[in-house]
Amino acid sequence: MIWLGIDPGLAIIGWAILSGDETCLPEIIEYGIIETSKNITTGERLAEIETDFVSIINEFQPEGIAIEMPFFNRQIKAAGGVLQALGVINLVCFRDAHLTPIFLHQSSWKAHLGNGRAKKAEIASTLQQLFDLPDLPIDDSVDAIAIAYSACCGLRNMID
Repeated sequence: MIWLGIDPGLAIIGWAILSGDETCLPEIIEYGIIETSKNITTGERLAEIETDFVSIINEFQPEGIAIEMPFFNRQIKAAGGVLQALGVINLVCFRDAHLTPIFLHQSSWKAHLGNGRAKKAEIASTLQQLFDLPDLPIDDSVDAIAIAYSACCGLRNMID
């Protein structure tokens, strides 16, 4: 099964494609980030996110999609933009992949890797060991890989 993992945002969105199931270690097919410029309008940024996700879905044809459920404290100014981006991502998942994504809470997918409070560098280190990777960027794609991995390995069964 092919899983698309997504770490949502407006400025930077991490994404990862993994192939596998609950019976064995999945394979990382591809991963990356989508960055939008702060120098363009929110509408233009959302259109860019839509275009990029349509391309990802068309290229990889995911059979499952897992997205981190955003958590905001009261001081987060970017919440509105993140939620708008999440709406566009959810629309593309429904319209272009005909899938309803599952939403994973950050603490649950992080705990699936061993530490519910792990920082991005710790997550990258765990993924490097798990997948025997020589190098992994410390960016939002790391979280997306971990999100896809958690869904691929059955974490979705815990929250359905």
